[in-house]
Amino acid sequence: MAAQESEIDMVRRHVRDGMKCVTRQQQVVSQLPLGGRSRELAEALLRQFEIVQNEHSSHLARLEFELQTESSQEIDPALSEL
Repeated sequence: MAAQESEIDMVRRHVRDGMKCVTRQQQVVSQLPLGGRSRELAEALLRQFEIVQNEHSSHLARLEFELQTESSQEIDPALSEL
């Protein structure tokens, strides 16, 4: 994380960078012949990238929810009593 980068900015960057990795790996897979060992390995790597990407996206969604919850509580402190 860069010195001036917030946690949510870091996670947004991870989501962006992860999507680039997934897209690039999808292109690699599409160029390999069906049924070959290289393609099987490339598809396995793609699945791992997709798993990590889902984790990054879930993390971002949690952070955004927390920020939204915090900001709504700041607006109306009575909401924290609910």
